[in-house]
Amino acid sequence: MKKDIHPNTYRPVLFVDSSNGVEFIIPSTVVTKETKKSKIDKKEYPLFNIEISSSSHPFYTGLDKVLDTAGRVERFKLKQAKATPKKAKKTSKK
Repeated sequence: MKKDIHPNTYRPVLFVDSSNGVEFIIPSTVVTKETKKSKIDKKEYPLFNIEISSSSHPFYTGLDKVLDTAGRVERFKLKQAKATPKKAKKTSKK
């Protein structure tokens, strides 16, 4: 790695997935206020909590749910038909 190309705040940071508690140690420049001892190597690192990661995201875990899209267009058209006012029938004057 080339010297003096990274910012001064580039250091190992402990990222913790708040949904399942999985920890990642990744070099980063993210600003943190807390520190925590890692379960991985028992060292203390700056802590950054994340809501979702590759360990909890449905796409990466294989738990991705497929939405049933059949009938959605038909239901929409039915709602539209109910919502539009019906035109009054024209009566012919004789």
